Amino acid sequence: MILRFLASLVLAHTAIAADLITVCGGEEVYQVDPKASPVTKLWSWRAKDRPELPEAIKGIFATTDECKAIDNGKRMLVCASSGGCALLEMPSGKALWWAKVTNAHSIEILPSGAIAVASSTGANGNKIVFFNASVPEKPVHEIPLPSAHGLVWDEERTGLWAIGFKELLFCQMKKGDPPLSFQVKARYPLPDEDGHDLRPVPHSPELILSTHAHVWRFHRDKGEFKPDSELKDRVETKSIDIHPKTGRIMLTQASGENWWTNFVELLNPAAKITLEREKIYKARWFITED
Repeated sequence: MILRFLASLVLAHTAIAADLITVCGGEEVYQVDPKASPVTKLWSWRAKDRPELPEAIKGIFATTDECKAIDNGKRMLVCASSGGCALLEMPSGKALWWAKVTNAHSIEILPSGAIAVASSTGANGNKIVFFNASVPEKPVHEIPLPSAHGLVWDEERTGLWAIGFKELLFCQMKKGDPPLSFQVKARYPLPDEDGHDLRPVPHSPELILSTHAHVWRFHRDKGEFKPDSELKDRVETKSIDIHPKTGRIMLTQASGENWWTNFVELLNPAAKITLEREKIYKARWFITED
């Protein structure tokens, strides 16, 4: 056990270069270099190896489904459909905040000092749950959203976008008491059902999002959906991410009847990163500025 923890520290403190890919799906969140051959793990994190986490929290990261870098790679948001949610210091992997949320599928930090978690289907799920980022495990507010799956904070429009089974919501903070409470300002019916991933298109007013059978663009100012020109007929797309500098698209799709795959697909130029014996759910660009 001690050797395993020391090994995780070595990986966690390894200097992280720019333009890596963060991968999640199982109990381990890790990073790889898309240009490397063979592909090896350069950084790794597992909740069960983190001494600062309560024992009850360590065991609920079995199926990680979000691994989103923030603050120029200085922190990372992680959550799992098995219930675990955490804000990590990077590259140490130290958990700065944590919580348990039913079927957590996405997580976002807000400038107000709140953390929002998309709680998908299940008992006590189907909602967006809000927390104070300085207080672990204690929700302060919630907004109903059936099959909540994706969250994006919009700095320019000072609001939170959230995708569920049938609709896309735009939420903003309420003024006054209670603190850290939000309200729905707009609702947009999805062009088809089963909303899944939701990501901003860099340097654009658009969001890119996936449903069960398609991939769409949504114009945040016009409130309009249109099929994505390259990915419109992709089914079971679990994650989509666009490189903020090059525009290169990265995605994962479920394989067969599984919720996972063992490879990450890149477009423009096309490439495939296969990770044998891994269960991949989402892949995110990890970009740091020099």
